[in-house]
Amino acid sequence: MRRCSRRCSLGLILILAALTTAAAQKSEKYYPKVIVNNMAAKQMLLGAHRFSLQWISWDYFGKATVTEKNGSLFIKGEQHGRGNDDVVTMDGVITRVDAKAFTFEGEIVTQISHINNGKPCKRTGEMTFQITGNRRYWRLQQMNNPCDEAADYVDIFFR
Repeated sequence: MRRCSRRCSLGLILILAALTTAAAQKSEKYYPKVIVNNMAAKQMLLGAHRFSLQWISWDYFGKATVTEKNGSLFIKGEQHGRGNDDVVTMDGVITRVDAKAFTFEGEIVTQISHINNGKPCKRTGEMTFQITGNRRYWRLQQMNNPCDEAADYVDIFFR
């Protein structure tokens, strides 16, 4: 058997490094598959929806979009104030879908000029959106603003 020279060793190291980098680039972040207890509710969720926070406007809506990839449901939304810096954003994964509610794991950030001294307020973790009564939207159930004494009505409307 021949021993590998320095040049050969360096070549093997570079090949291994390239293979490791390629494998790392191909791997995607793992997201849990959604638990669907009601297929009609899942179909209602998929797609683009009007999105709002009452402090910004119920006349000028933002947009929230639910997409599906590899058995996971993702949601991303935002609404901006008109003529000011008020904003609400959400980003995360839907982990459970029931007939009148869904569970979301992610982040919702609100920034309203007259709440929390106009600074961003971040909610992270598991949150629930629910339909109550005859309403035509899902409302965030964790309404208490964690940064101020306010109730935030974050709503995602049916298509």
